[in-house]
Amino acid sequence: MIDLVWHHFKHMISTFTWLSPPPEWSADPAHSRVVLRTAAQTDFWQRTHYGFRADNGHFFHTGAPGDFLLTGTIRISPSAQYDQAGLMVRFSEDCWLKTSVEADSPSPRLGAVVTNSGFSDWSMEPFPPGADLAYALRIRRQGNDFEVEYAHPGSEQWRLIRVAHLAPGEAEIARAGFYACSPKGEGCGAQADLWLSHL
Repeated sequence: MIDLVWHHFKHMISTFTWLSPPPEWSADPAHSRVVLRTAAQTDFWQRTHYGFRADNGHFFHTGAPGDFLLTGTIRISPSAQYDQAGLMVRFSEDCWLKTSVEADSPSPRLGAVVTNSGFSDWSMEPFPPGADLAYALRIRRQGNDFEVEYAHPGSEQWRLIRVAHLAPGEAEIARAGFYACSPKGEGCGAQADLWLSHL
């Protein structure tokens, strides 16, 4: 079983690439894991409410044609407000979806951001606080509709937190994978176990 997991991980590493590589990152083959530290002042957001545009977060991704299920077990050690790590599906700077747990006070927030035509929205709910935040997320694509789900790590009880539609225009192949960023802080540690299955 360990050899099978490592074979999958080696294949994953060979097909994934970075959008905005982090200053530090490594692969942990013993745990089929990617570990990174974010750079300061990094984010993904487009226009809505806050008025600014940011597209320099770290995104470890691969091409995912057709329908798929992207699953990640995530852990983040936040050091500042808005530090975040989770999963992302992206067609372009103006069309993408991200889901994560984000550091905030008095408690972190579990949420999803959906961006269409260069405008982002944000749905959120409270998440139990902790020094190290651990959680499982998955995104299921069916056509251009996406279901976002959350679970405790190791649990098979998934809870639906968002249903969304992306309108990529001419883009056909989505990029799918792990993202992390630090919009206000000087950087934080994050890690993810990633699995991508085509449906």
